[in-house]
Order: sequence, then C-alpha cells, then structure tokens
Amino acid sequence: MAAENDPQSSSHKKDKQEARRDFLKQSSAMMALALTPPLVMKAAQHDETIAGIFEKMPVNMDINGQKMQLSVEPRTTLLDLLREQLHLTGTKKGCDHGQCGACTVHVDGRRINACLTLAVMQEGKKITTIEGLANGDQLHPVQEAFIKHDGFQCGYCTPGQIMSAVACLREGHANSPEEIREFMSGNICRCGAYDNIVHAITDVKNGGKTV
Repeated sequence: MAAENDPQSSSHKKDKQEARRDFLKQSSAMMALALTPPLVMKAAQHDETIAGIFEKMPVNMDINGQKMQLSVEPRTTLLDLLREQLHLTGTKKGCDHGQCGACTVHVDGRRINACLTLAVMQEGKKITTIEGLANGDQLHPVQEAFIKHDGFQCGYCTPGQIMSAVACLREGHANSPEEIREFMSGNICRCGAYDNIVHAITDVKNGGKTV
C-alpha cells in the first residue's frame, strides 16, 4: 500500500507512460511514412511533430555543371530541393503529381519529373535544369526555336516543355509531327501552344544543330 501512495513511484510511472506515448507516436509516424509517403510528406509540411523526426542527410550531386555538397531531409523531392533550397525556380511546380511535366529536368541525360523523385536518390548524379541549358548568353537551339515559333503563351509550362523537347531530339524521337506529339505527351500546355511547339522541335531537327 505504501508503494501505491509513494509520490516518486507515481511520478516514475507517469514518466514511463509519457515515454511510451512518445515512442508510439514516432513509430506510428514512421510507419505511416513507409506505407503512404505522398500523403505523409504533404502532412509533414504542416505538422512539426512529424517533421521533427527527420534528420538531414548529405547528398553530393552535379547541378548545371557545379558540384554541390548538400544536406537534405529524406522526404524532400528533387523539385523542392531545386526551388526552395537552391532557388533554381525555372523548374516549375505544377500538379506535383507527375502529370503535367512542368518540373521536367535531366538526370544523367535522361528526362524525369523532379516532383516524383527524392533528392537523396540523386547521390553522385548530374542534374541539368532549364537554367543550365544555355551556354552563357548563347541560348540553346531549342530555346531559340521556341522563341522563333512562339512556342509559348503564358510561359509557365515552357521550361518543362523545352527540357522534354531537348530529350525528344536527343532520343531520336523527332522524325515526324506524330512521333514528336507522342514523345511530348507528358507535358501539358493549358494555353494550347502544341502546334508551335511541334514546329519548333521540327525546325531544330531539320536544322541539324547539336542539342
């Protein structure tokens, strides 16, 4: 009976209960992350409890020809790293679900949606964004062609369109308007500049310029 009324004993039990609750809370958060990462990552942006369990990890990558040693949270997408941490805002955040192509960048020469890949997965890789496409003041041939053929209106989708167009040409998929449309289908232009975009890509293809 004395032990039950002991203040120190009661305090010890309370501490153990709180520690157990904290452990279960963190375990539940980690389990949720493993099972439903897209939902949890969005929630974590507004939940300090969840965000607090993530520790930053070192990542080395080459971005637009510059070698960088970075520190990022495991949940950070490549898109958010580029825009929020490195301030390379040419890569646009559109749907954030890999459906619009506005965030298209090149990773080791291959086009990808930056919103669908984690930054920590790019260790040692070469990243090229729209900012790294031109050679100083000299625009890339595809950039010049988009201006020449008015391949944009509002311009929001344009960086992703250009990055995909460069890849389309390099991959050898610009042999006809139909083929271009097929291999550019992952990029959405709400202004409807598709015909002009096809003309721009065809112009570069027929001009024989190195892309």
